[in-house]
Amino acid sequence: MADKLTQQIVEAVSKAATEPLGLPLFASKSETGLFAAGAKAAAQKCVADKLIQVVRTETKGKTPREFFAATEAGWEFLSAAVNPKQVLEDFVRVLEARQGVADELLSVARQMAESLQGLKDAVSRVLPQVTVNRIKAPSPPANLEAAILDDLADWFAGANAGEDCPLPELFHGIARSRSVSLGEFHDCLRKLQAAGSVYLHSWTGPLYELPDPAVALLIGHGIAYYASLRNRKESGARQQEPERSLAPVF
Repeated sequence: MADKLTQQIVEAVSKAATEPLGLPLFASKSETGLFAAGAKAAAQKCVADKLIQVVRTETKGKTPREFFAATEAGWEFLSAAVNPKQVLEDFVRVLEARQGVADELLSVARQMAESLQGLKDAVSRVLPQVTVNRIKAPSPPANLEAAILDDLADWFAGANAGEDCPLPELFHGIARSRSVSLGEFHDCLRKLQAAGSVYLHSWTGPLYELPDPAVALLIGHGIAYYASLRNRKESGARQQEPERSLAPVF
């Protein structure tokens, strides 16, 4: 019985010596351990004699798992109990196995590096074309006031000559070709109205029916929802009309 117990301890300490990161005290169906499930007496003696010690713990669910490695006393026990040549052969076998795993990892790393290089090459091929397309794309007007006046002129020169331009239509059309915030758009409209370049017309329907209310412009106590050029003759559209007062906000 004692020989069997000693053999179990020798085998466990040998495993612990080759695993600096530690192994669980008992083996399971899916995991290597220092002792078989039925070798509890050998495991208790090994721990009591301080031949192995906990080197790290992992929490899986609610139960912490302890991992054991050989202590200095365990190394001395192993040297006295086992032929050094056998210990060395065991270590060489573990080293060879680890070398195989390391070679596989290096192979995977090389493949990943080659794949990354291929992606870099692909990007370097596509990037110049993207740059060319950006350069060739029509640039937006440099001045927001000019952009608004140009879009209003296009609106009244086309099929919409008989209608005032809704502010959402005007804003979204300009935002498609340049970076502009709603606040900048509203400020520019106020400036153009003050300069006499555009008319701002009120929303005449019920407020709850107002489409896209965020783009509507609040001026004083009124809501402006449409815009037109001060002189529509310049845009090729219908004749100038009197300015309409803004609908009051109640």
